Order: sequence, then C-alpha cells, then structure tokens
Amino acid sequence: MAHLSLYPRFSHDPFSLARDLFGVAPANTSAKDTISPRFDAVETEGAYILTADVPGVSESDLDVSIMDNRLTVSGARVSEESHNEDNWHLSERRFGSFSRTFVLPKEADAETVSADLENGVLTLTVNKREQAVPRKIALKINKR
Repeated sequence: MAHLSLYPRFSHDPFSLARDLFGVAPANTSAKDTISPRFDAVETEGAYILTADVPGVSESDLDVSIMDNRLTVSGARVSEESHNEDNWHLSERRFGSFSRTFVLPKEADAETVSADLENGVLTLTVNKREQAVPRKIALKINKR
C-alpha cells in the first residue's frame, strides 16, 4: 500500500499541521476567515479517492490543480448575510477560504485526475498508473 501524504513535505509554518488537526485558525486571522474541510482518503486497487464535505462552496469558488506530484484543492465559502445588524444573536457558521495540498504517491497517474462536486461533496479520483495496478500472472506447468 502506497503512502498518501495529507500535508506538504515542506512547510513554512511548523504549527500548520496542529491547526489542521484541531481546526484552529492561524493567529493573524479570525476563525470566520478560514474553513478547513476534512478529507477522507481511500486507496482502491486502481485508484486513490479523496472525498471532502464542502457544503456551501460553489463550483466557481473551488479550484483543483496538480503540479508534479502535488494535488491542491482550494476554495472559499462566501457569506451572503451582513452581520452589521443589531439583531444577530448567534453566528457559528464559518466562512472564508481554504487550501489543502496532498503529496501523491509515485503510483498515482497525475494525467487522469477527475473531480466531481455533488450535493456539497467533492470527490477526487486519481487513477494509478497501469504498471502500478496488480495483475495476475498465469503459471505454466511443465509435465515431466
């Protein structure tokens, strides 16, 4: 089974992993300025499948790109309400931008990445290279 890294190998911020794990916003931004969708990563026989809940993020506010062996998903959930009114009692929903980078294993075929957004769920499928997919080898039996 190949290793799919959920975080960049080199980070300028040593605390970014902790913030991602615990859902804490960086000190220079408010919690309302950032969101952090959680991803599931599954390896099947022929592909790596990443799934994330991104409710309220429209297709036009979502970007999926790949460079070398790094798959980056970024986007934003835009607030439609104005919080300047006096009658707000509670505001817990988070709005803002996010960006996640995944280091793909060498078996991943960067040319075959597909992305699907349906009902607020983003599904990314990264096929494995053909030579990385296991295949059965037929045995020849020599009769003597």
